[in-house]
Amino acid sequence: MNPFSYVSATDTSSAVELAAKGAKYLAGGTNLVDLMRQGIETPHELVDITRLPLADIEEHAGGLRIGALVRNTRVAADERIRDRYPVLAQAILNGASPQLRNRATVGGNLMQRTRCGYFYDRHSACGKRDPGSGCDALDGFNRTHAILGTSESCVAVHPSDMCVALAALDAVVNIAGRDPVPLVDFHRLPGDTPHLETVLAPGELVTSIDLPPAQPGRSVYLKVRDRASYAFALVSVAAVVRMEAGRATGVRIALGGVAAKPWRAYEAERLLTGTTLDDELIHQAAEQALTGSRPRAHNAFKAELARRLIRRALQGVRS
Repeated sequence: MNPFSYVSATDTSSAVELAAKGAKYLAGGTNLVDLMRQGIETPHELVDITRLPLADIEEHAGGLRIGALVRNTRVAADERIRDRYPVLAQAILNGASPQLRNRATVGGNLMQRTRCGYFYDRHSACGKRDPGSGCDALDGFNRTHAILGTSESCVAVHPSDMCVALAALDAVVNIAGRDPVPLVDFHRLPGDTPHLETVLAPGELVTSIDLPPAQPGRSVYLKVRDRASYAFALVSVAAVVRMEAGRATGVRIALGGVAAKPWRAYEAERLLTGTTLDDELIHQAAEQALTGSRPRAHNAFKAELARRLIRRALQGVRS
């Protein structure tokens, strides 16, 4: 690990000022510390933000505001979350071990970096780690990599479970000193600049996440992984459906494990809205959700796996 200095921030403005000069924020450290140990992240300074007043879950505008420093365990256990936004609690509980959930923060979950093996291997070409160096995953062992929104510069996936549920809930990210950003627009697709993973400028700080007022309906989070433990998703689906008089008046479908960001299936949602969610329409929607997918040599199975998981999720929430 490279030498670094450490400072504990007492207010947001001083933390942002330090980070704008190249320092890295430190909260739970469950991702950053691992990256530093392996030489992937080499910050010259860490700004500990755990003393900032960003660790509350509050009622806000009919919904909830979750501070960026709230631990994942607390979010999943909060009765308001479990009652009004159960898909979020399900996603967090599926995402990591209790030990990690006890340390990890909401803001850190939002900002965590890919678990692509080539990103972690400093001897491999990775434009996300070293801009402009290429991507060995393109023609390498890419079984766990993305099939949607990819580019010739990167096929890594975003690892978060929590963010998939937030995308389906139309959550909004609050950032110090600028307008809020919808969660679905917060993470960037790789394009030619895979090292630019979010819309944040250097030093900008996520302060909280807003959940809109809960709507009556049902939701579910489903995840398929290689082993029955806290592994990252091969494919995951968050489905939120509002039914009135037997018809779906609101449909939200988000996918994880298939793209560099939580992937909203907008065309599939439009196809299903206003319908009775019969099996034929659900089948069509699942096909629509994977339109434009670009599998690599080892991950073509993800497209069919995603279709099946979407069908299962939608059939579960319509009843």
